[in-house]
Amino acid sequence: MKKVAFIFPGQGSQSVGMGKDFYENSQIAKEMIKKASDRIGVNFEELLFEENEKLNQTEFTQPAILLVSAIAYEIFKSKCDVKPEFVLGHSLGEFSALVVAGGIDYLDAIELTHKRGQFMSDACDGIGAGMMALLGLDDSIVEKVCEEQRTNGKQVWAANYNTDGQVVLAGSKSDLESLVDVFKDAGAKRAIVLPMSVASHCPILEPAISKLAPYLENINSTFRIPVISNATTKPYNTKDEAITLLSNQLIMPVLYKQSIQAHMSKVDMFIEFGNGNVLKGLNKKGVDVPTLCVNDMNTLEEVINEINA
Repeated sequence: MKKVAFIFPGQGSQSVGMGKDFYENSQIAKEMIKKASDRIGVNFEELLFEENEKLNQTEFTQPAILLVSAIAYEIFKSKCDVKPEFVLGHSLGEFSALVVAGGIDYLDAIELTHKRGQFMSDACDGIGAGMMALLGLDDSIVEKVCEEQRTNGKQVWAANYNTDGQVVLAGSKSDLESLVDVFKDAGAKRAIVLPMSVASHCPILEPAISKLAPYLENINSTFRIPVISNATTKPYNTKDEAITLLSNQLIMPVLYKQSIQAHMSKVDMFIEFGNGNVLKGLNKKGVDVPTLCVNDMNTLEEVINEINA
């Protein structure tokens, strides 16, 4: 049996219709969607499968993405009970990883991520928060420019280290807009202010930490699989560690690239669970092992066949 790691996407992976193939072909998916809808009073059939404005609002985006990842995993587990060496998520995806690791029940995680989205929105309300994608710059140059601009009073931080040459910034949207040419002059191929009103993984979210704390208490004492922390790249498997690290994750950058590179030698493949193939795309650069995706019933069978090959 091949050694595998399970990985889970975060915000930005959502799209209308996600999870529908699972829903139409699996009783597991139908039951999980109904229970999630009952838990937080959100009609997930409408949220996932019909055109709507809520899917891109972070308090709904987060539980929706987590639910589809959890469904993909549960259906996979019903057909192939392979235990991963570790689990890892990108930003919000760390909560999906926590579910699969046995660290929290998926319904508690649905409520937790719904509240997390609300608290993140509240922290950014009225301050003009935003995010920017940078392509083509070394990490060290990005960090140097950000540090220089913060000394000039700008609110700008590196938020997501996605892959070599791709970093997402967070901070004040007006400050980010004012720095587009600065980053291009520094060598960026593209500097794109994203259509977002939340500044994830930076100090602007400090007020959300205390609000999130009561919901983190639903985490179990220990987990059956180690989770790789976005904040440190290190594995953890206890409640106390999870509470600290998932709180810090709100205000610290997502070290996705660093986490993948630090642990890829332990496995023969990564398997991405959830909508689309965002992480597979990120892993194409600088990752020595293949990434497979479970995002519908066809890819589910393909992945199981590859594991057993």
